[in-house]
Order: sequence, then C-alpha cells, then structure tokens
Amino acid sequence: MSGLVKSRPPKVLGIKSLSVKAAGPEEYYDRTWGELKAAVSAILQEKPVKASQEQLFTYVKNTCNQKMAPQLYNNLIDVIAAHVNKQISTFQVDTLDQGTFLRTIDGLWTQYCQQMVFVRSIFLTLDRTYVAQMGNVLRVWDASLGLFRKHIATHSTVFKRLCPAVLELVSRERQGEAVDRQLLSSLVHMLMALQIYAESFEGPFLADTDLVYAAEGRRLLIDQNMSLPEYLAHVDQRLKQEQERLNAYCDSSTKAPLITCVEKNLVAAHTPLIISRGLDDLLDSSRLRDLKLLFSLFERIDGCLDKLCKAFNDYIKLRGTAVVMDTERESSLVDDLLELKDKLDDIVEDCFSNQEKFVQTVKDAFEVVVNKRANKPAELIAKFVDLKLRAGNKGSTDEELDQMLDKVMMLFRFIQGKDFFEAFYQTCLAKRLLVGKSASVDAERSMLSKLKQECGPGYTNKMEGMFKDMELSKDISAGFKSVASRLDSDIELSVNILTMGHWPTFPTFEVHLLPQMVRLQDGFRSYYCSKFNGRKLTWQNTLGHCVLKASFKPGKKELQVSLLQTLVLCMFNNGDAFPYEQIQQVTGISDALELKRTLQSLACGKARVLIKEPKGKDVNTSDVFSFNKDFSHRLFRIKINQIQMKETQEENTNTAERVIQDRQYQIDAAIVRIMKSRKSLSHNDLLTECFGQLKFPVKASDLKKRIENLIDRDYLVRSDDNQTVYNYVA
Repeated sequence: MSGLVKSRPPKVLGIKSLSVKAAGPEEYYDRTWGELKAAVSAILQEKPVKASQEQLFTYVKNTCNQKMAPQLYNNLIDVIAAHVNKQISTFQVDTLDQGTFLRTIDGLWTQYCQQMVFVRSIFLTLDRTYVAQMGNVLRVWDASLGLFRKHIATHSTVFKRLCPAVLELVSRERQGEAVDRQLLSSLVHMLMALQIYAESFEGPFLADTDLVYAAEGRRLLIDQNMSLPEYLAHVDQRLKQEQERLNAYCDSSTKAPLITCVEKNLVAAHTPLIISRGLDDLLDSSRLRDLKLLFSLFERIDGCLDKLCKAFNDYIKLRGTAVVMDTERESSLVDDLLELKDKLDDIVEDCFSNQEKFVQTVKDAFEVVVNKRANKPAELIAKFVDLKLRAGNKGSTDEELDQMLDKVMMLFRFIQGKDFFEAFYQTCLAKRLLVGKSASVDAERSMLSKLKQECGPGYTNKMEGMFKDMELSKDISAGFKSVASRLDSDIELSVNILTMGHWPTFPTFEVHLLPQMVRLQDGFRSYYCSKFNGRKLTWQNTLGHCVLKASFKPGKKELQVSLLQTLVLCMFNNGDAFPYEQIQQVTGISDALELKRTLQSLACGKARVLIKEPKGKDVNTSDVFSFNKDFSHRLFRIKINQIQMKETQEENTNTAERVIQDRQYQIDAAIVRIMKSRKSLSHNDLLTECFGQLKFPVKASDLKKRIENLIDRDYLVRSDDNQTVYNYVA
C-alpha cells in the first residue's frame, strides 16, 4: 500500500566484557626508555626532540614510581658516556693549533653544559627520588661532569695540552698582551667545575707566578736600578692586576697564596734594598703618597713594618743629630727641631696610619736627638721661649702663641737635664719681668702652669715666687709715691723688691749715680726699712732702666734705656764730647766689658744717639764719643735698652757652672740619703740606687768622684773586709 512504511523491530545494543591485560613495568619501561633515549640522543646531537618535555618528564616520573629508577639511571649514564667518549676524536687531530684547541674544548664544554641542563630538567624526578634515597649515587649533573672529566679533560690527548695552554695565556696577559679573557675565564671555571683546578691548574699557576715575579723583582731593582717611587707604583699596579685576575677567573681559594706570592717576591725579598734605595729621600721631600703606598705594602707582610720602623728611627736620629750638632745654626735649632717634629708627625698620621709603634719611634728617637748634645738644647729651648714671650713679638696671636708653647713643651719633655732649662729659663724670666719686656702676664703664667703640670710644683716654686715679688713691689712702690713727693725730685722712681732665694744671681758693682738718684734711693731705703725691720737692700744697678727725655734738632724724643746707658747719656748735659776714659771715670762703671757694651749700644746700634770717633763697630779705650744732635727716628719713644736682655758669654758660663754645682750638691745628698737608709752597700749597688733617684743624666765617673769626696769628708768609709763596699758613718 502506498504511503505506508513497514516498521522494523528495534536493535538491541549489548555490552561485552573485554578484559585487556595492562602492560607490566618492564614492558612500560621498554616503551618509554626508547622515547627517552631518543630524546637524550637528540639533545646530545643538537637535533630537535620529537616528544614534549612534559611528556618526557612524565615518563621519568612513572618509571620511578614503578621501581625502575636504577635501570633508568644506569641507561642514562651509559648514553651520556658513549656520547662523551666519541668527542675525544675531535682533539686527536695533529693540526689543531693552541688557539683552536682552546676554543674547541671551550665550545664543547659550553655546549655540553647546556645539554646537561636540559637533560637534568627531564630527569629531575630521578634526582629527587632515587639519587636522594641512595645517598651513594651521584646526581645526573654531577655524574655528567665526572664523565666529561674522565673522557675529555683528563684524557692524555687533552690533559697534556690544556693546563699548559691556559697558563701560557695567563703569562701572555701578564706581559701586557691582549688575550681573550672571556675564553680564559671559561676554561678556568671549567677546571673548577670538573674539580681538577687545584691539582692541575692552581699549583702550576702559583709556581709560574713565583718564578715570574722573582725574576721581575731582581730585574727592576737590581738590573734596571728603578727608583723607589717608580718601583712602588709598579708593585701596586701588579697587585691590582692580580686582584683583577682573581675576580675574573680564579677561585677564591687562590687569592691568599697568589697575593702572598706577589708580595713575597716584589716586596719581602727586597725589603732592605727598598728601604735603602730611597726611604730617606721620600722622607726628606715629604712624598706622602709614596710613603703611604710603601706603608700599605709593608703592612701586608709580617716583619716588614718592624724594619720600616727601625729605618724610620735611624732617619730621625740622623736628621735630628745634624740639627742639634750644627753649632753654626744654634739660633735656629729649636725652630728646626719643631719643623722636623711637625713634619714627622704629619707623616706618621697621614702615611703610617698613626700606628702606635711609629708614634713611639718618633718619641724615642727625639729623646736621643735632644740629649745628643749635653745641656745645650735645654739652654736654647729656654731662650727660644724667652724670645716668644718678650714684648714686641707680635707675629702671632695669643692662641698661636699658646700652640707654640705646647710644641715647645713637647721638646721639653725629651730633655733629660731639666735643671739646665730651669736655670736659663729663670734667668730669662727675671730679665723679662725686671726690664718690663714681658709680652703678656697671662702667657707667662700659662707657661708656668705647663711646667708645673709637667714637673710638679717644686720645679716652678722659685718662678712663682718671682711673680709674687713683682706684685708685692707694685704695692710698695705705690706707697712710696706719697713719700717721694716730699723729696723735691722731678724723677719718678719705681722699685722692684726681689727675694734673694727666688731670683737668679746677677753681677753687682757700684756706679756713680746722679745726685737726684742717690737722694731717691736713700729715701726709698728709709721708707722700706721703716716698713720691714731687719731687712737689707742691695741695689742691682745692671738691671735698672729709665726713660729719658732728649732734645735733638729734628725734635724731642723719649729714650728707653738702661741705668748704665742713662749715666753715660746724662754726661752730655754738661758737654758735647767725651773720651772713653773720662766716661769710665765719671760714671764709675769699672767693668770694662760692661762699659764697652753700653757705649756700643748707644753709638753703633740702630739708634745711634752718640757718634763714635773713629767710626767702627768695636769700642776701644782711645775712642771719643759725642752727642748726635741730628739724630732722627720715626718713633717718639725709642727702645735702646735691648742690651739688658742679651746674655753675655760670661753670664751663660756662670749659669751653667751654677747648675753643675747644684748637681754636685744633689748627688752628695742622694748618696748620703741612700747610705743612711741602707747603712752598707757595694759600689755597684750604690751607683744603681743613685741612677734611680737622680733626675738628671750623670756619669758613673762623676758619681765615683762624689763618693771619694764624701769619704774624705768622713760621711762614708770603705769596709775593711771588702774595699768595694761602703759603710755609712753615723
């Protein structure tokens, strides 16, 4: 029938149970290892890898999970070993020159490392499970390095050329030749990675370095006679180059032996020659940069600083002794010593890192230098301070003056015979105070304070007494003014009363004073004795000073002169010219030397208020002196009494003899004090005790003389049993 579709019966779907047998571990391993091996081979041959890295990683993970890791590890190492072993043929070609050889092995190493990084990333699970659990199995990376070391680096074909070629490259670089430092760095790092750096490279490298710098040091210093500054700069440059070399391609373990090798051959081996070659010149010219470099090089090496310190000590003694012993430059001795000390202090601070041993060396050497010439430096230092503290020394401010006094105190500390300084300083201080030449009372007291702090109150007791006398004298003179007004005198008198024990001894002699002066002196004596019973006044005519009013044709002036100069000038109120003998007779100045000094200051100095005939610098008994009516000067008040501040040779001698005499008294007192305490002592023990107690330098021969003197004076006797033993006589 048309239009009708015959229906079919429905199909029935049935599900059958299909039991597919899963692949076992070995079957799975065989299938996956094939793909892993193909991938590793492709990586080692620089070919594309067909399987994805994720898929390969999964194969390795599943294999490890199925306990097939040991077989997988061994198969992998076999594949890598086979590949590496084939590469040795590359180096068995005789036509490879050195450069090509090095570039080839470097290229092979670089490529191999890249390949192993890829391989390790695939077999990472193997490292994390099997290798980590076993403990005695190398990781894939370490095993691959071992294979490269075994089959390439230590193969006789490569090994005999590799390290010598690398060392030659280093040698060429040291000689200034431009080399491929990147290639060199890569090769050395390869040796480190393969763990053959120490035995194969470092040893020969250090041995070669030792030979190179040993020869270089001899060549530059001995053969070429290179100057010290040039040599120091060369050594510094070499050390910097080796440091750069270390940073570029050497292992950190090489740093200490490499730098030590350079220091040993270029510095330590030639230390005496380096010092003798030019240290003195560097110090003389204050080449601070070179000295600093020398110190930094010596500081690196044990024992070198001690040698430098000794040479520095010898230099100071040599230069300092030359200053102290130069009798023609005594006037500048203290200035020269201070200049030398400042220079050495700057060198120690700037170049020698202010190290204590060098600071102490300067002190020790200066103590030797200052006492090289017995007593004279002490005298000159005292006179130097006198010059600085005088009125008219306007070249420095109060602060600068105090700094200068501090520097002088530094020299003072080195003086062993401080009693000599005390004697001369006391004499100079007395003249400054009495003649009115002290620049500043504050500066004077500051100096006294420094001396007191350094040596104790006993050292400055007399000098402090001098200041007290000056203060007391002001009060006495002020009280006398009311009495002087009754004496009908146009002369103003000011008197300084000096306590004999405080002041040094000055020469005294009588002179013929003007009647007005005698009247004032008598009036003051009466006034003083009325105030202080039982005291005796002795006038020191040589220390008196006056201010005279003088009339010259150009105008009136005031002359600041000594008392002796005053007596001479006042004669010319009664005449225009007088011969030498008449001046001596009228003034009563019996000391010919003192009279000649006085006349010379008036007629031959800068301010010539008298005219001497015949002309000349020296004064003779036949000379005639006349008043210089045409005298002119830019100042109204003119100081001519500077002669009073100058010490004569006789005064210097007397001061020195007084100190020596005082020393004898101190020695005698020390010996008696020691023997009174000990009762009996041997000669050597007595000398030792004396050296310990006396504060000034003394010779054993001088002590022996004083002992003999005390025996003669019955303070000591020799023992009957032993003549070298002394007994105290009670």
